[in-house]
Amino acid sequence: MADCPDETTTLIRKNTTQIRHGRLYLAVFSAVLGNLNFGFALVFPSPVIPQLQKGDDPRLQMDVHQISWFGSIFTLGAALGGLSVMVLNDRVGRKMSIMLSGVPSVAGLLMMGAAQNFWMLLWGRFLTGIAGGITSGSIPVYVSEISHPSVRGALGSCPQITAVFGSLALYALGLILPWRWLAVAGEVPVIFMMILLCFMPTSPRYLTMKGNRAKAVKSLEWLRGPNSDYLTEFSKIERSINSKGAQWSDLKTPLYYKPILISVFMRFLQQMTGITPILVYLEPIFHLTAISLKPKYDAALVGAVRLISVAIAASLMDKAGRKALLFTSGFLMYIAMLSMTMYTHKTPCSHGNLTLTEGLKSTYGGSTGPAFDPMTLIPLISTMVIIFGYAMGWGPITWLLMSEILPLGARGVASGLCVGVSWITAFVLTQLFMHVVEAYGLFAPFLFFSVVSVVNIIFTAKCVPETKGRSLEEIENYFRTGRTFTIIDP
Repeated sequence: MADCPDETTTLIRKNTTQIRHGRLYLAVFSAVLGNLNFGFALVFPSPVIPQLQKGDDPRLQMDVHQISWFGSIFTLGAALGGLSVMVLNDRVGRKMSIMLSGVPSVAGLLMMGAAQNFWMLLWGRFLTGIAGGITSGSIPVYVSEISHPSVRGALGSCPQITAVFGSLALYALGLILPWRWLAVAGEVPVIFMMILLCFMPTSPRYLTMKGNRAKAVKSLEWLRGPNSDYLTEFSKIERSINSKGAQWSDLKTPLYYKPILISVFMRFLQQMTGITPILVYLEPIFHLTAISLKPKYDAALVGAVRLISVAIAASLMDKAGRKALLFTSGFLMYIAMLSMTMYTHKTPCSHGNLTLTEGLKSTYGGSTGPAFDPMTLIPLISTMVIIFGYAMGWGPITWLLMSEILPLGARGVASGLCVGVSWITAFVLTQLFMHVVEAYGLFAPFLFFSVVSVVNIIFTAKCVPETKGRSLEEIENYFRTGRTFTIIDP
């Protein structure tokens, strides 16, 4: 009888699992440093262009067309990086792809920091764009594949949070540092990322797909802890993986074409909201709407709003669910875009008919601007709501859902395709934005973006599945069966 309590106690201990997330958080932090650098590099022109226009070196001073290329060529590089990730993700792995992104990032920032002419600046932007495209297609996949379902929603928003934090860091440093030192400062997170990732595990799902079963088990044990039920989780992962990988014929099955189409359209619609041209041309937009505050402080304020909203989204991701946040995000963007449309359409001629070229010259030429008018807070508040709405839903959740719903056999290629489509769309919009404003006025693009926001709401209702609390294997089963997340053991 004395032995009975001991036997009972032993059984309880054996069945009790203790998942430790400390190492998982460290691995995610190491990876998303790449997104911090991505956010930093994306908005690099914002504080740099005014400094270049006021500088003494005529070789670095730009006209409006050069400014537009300096702002938009990053997205062209990101598209190329996204397409290259289609190969890199499956050939060298998710972690190694992230580490390789450090090469063009370091080279591009060094080139801009040492730039002696406009072409060096342009090539530097293009190289950092390639790095951004690679990280956009590899980091969300890596984070999703190593995360436990209980925290995958919050961790899945980390790439967007760190990207936003990177942009805010640039705005803040731009107030105190010369533009060349800004490029040097951008090197710091990249170097830390590459060093830390050397000690982090490869994705267990990628290792399983490549047939490295022992390494996959060891990787999962490192991430979950030795006292966790990692072997059961590994068994589910192993069952879900087709050792032959995806074939072209597989694209005819709902398991493949449905999640790929949803992911591609979500990344396309994400950019069609106009977020990239709005961020790139934020200071000219504020000038054209006659905002009385200094543009550099407006940009920093918008950066802070982005960070707060993404943090809110991260806290609600696994509570409210993905679709609820997407609906809220789309509705907020629609209301704010519509208010911007009405404000800019009714702006007096002295401001409303100001061309974008004149706005750029005036903004970067150091004009003091009009006296403070409370009405000018309308476009500032509307822009803040646009940024808040986007960063709360359509910003982070499209990244998260892409990494959640894409089938493992095609995840590497499909994620690269999604990133490529996203950044090609961003490049086209960023180039056309200036010409549309010149031809029709500022209200025209915002009217278009408000219509897109309505389309996003409808798309969310009809096509996007709710993945809150589901494992990646359950999500695959949903698309395989078309009706249920539940996996029935054979």
